[in-house]
Amino acid sequence: MALCLARPPCIAKAIRTGQRGFATVSNDFKVNRIAGSLGAEIRGLDVRHLDDAQIKQLHQAWLEHKVIFFRDQQLQPKEFLDFSAHFGRPAPYPFVKGIDGYSEIIEVLKREDEKNNFGGIWHSDTVYLQEPPKGTILIARELPPYGGDTLFANQIAAYASLSPGLKSILEQLTAVHTSAKADTSKTREDRVKGSGIKQEELVSYHPAVRTHPETGEKSLYVNVAHTDRFDGWTAEESAPLLQYLHQHQVRPEFTCRFHWDVGSIALWDNRSVLHNPINDYHGFKRSMHRITLAGDKPK
Repeated sequence: MALCLARPPCIAKAIRTGQRGFATVSNDFKVNRIAGSLGAEIRGLDVRHLDDAQIKQLHQAWLEHKVIFFRDQQLQPKEFLDFSAHFGRPAPYPFVKGIDGYSEIIEVLKREDEKNNFGGIWHSDTVYLQEPPKGTILIARELPPYGGDTLFANQIAAYASLSPGLKSILEQLTAVHTSAKADTSKTREDRVKGSGIKQEELVSYHPAVRTHPETGEKSLYVNVAHTDRFDGWTAEESAPLLQYLHQHQVRPEFTCRFHWDVGSIALWDNRSVLHNPINDYHGFKRSMHRITLAGDKPK
């Protein structure tokens, strides 16, 4: 069912769709929720041509749904960069060189002969930075004939479902994150070895529970790819609690799954969302372009 309803920017209406679920129609585009915890697909927009009201509403949809998706957006690198700038300041990635002419855009690539994919584990991007990115934007360039979906997990919902006792403990803890875990977690910072790019261990200390700077919501802020231990605890002491949290934070009811097409875009809130690209397409190439948006110091 296609809808295109002109409405004042301040008006949004929930409607029953012809498919499963509900959508919000506002300012000539539709926000179609795809899962109970997070995720919405934006329909009816060419992201190369957005007015101020649409940008504002997309930002609100992003905060509400944590990750939003667009389809059939055939953007050139400059257009992709311009689109990302509506949501924050594009920032270079610390370990992977940008594509030609665009230092802020990196290629997320798995080649036909590779077994490990880029970022193939549950994680939040580069939390080992002192100011981790607030968001990440990915656009699909070349895809395998099957597989290669991406999972997302809502860390605000994961935190909210914990017991009051565990919440009170976690709110007093600081998590220690390190880029050195990339060798075992395969978030692909390991790929820079032998590439000529200087590599050094990056370590950060961030609250185990962070407060979202725009919504005030609290979320778990640990992940299996980069979190090494709790500050003041040994790695051995930290392991049982971290293991529990890593299993809890990706429970199915906190997740959504996105199937890519060439030209699809995903924009997720790196402050409150984990993601995990599924590595189920050996023998085929998968190429995406990614932009990260500069963030702030977690509190």
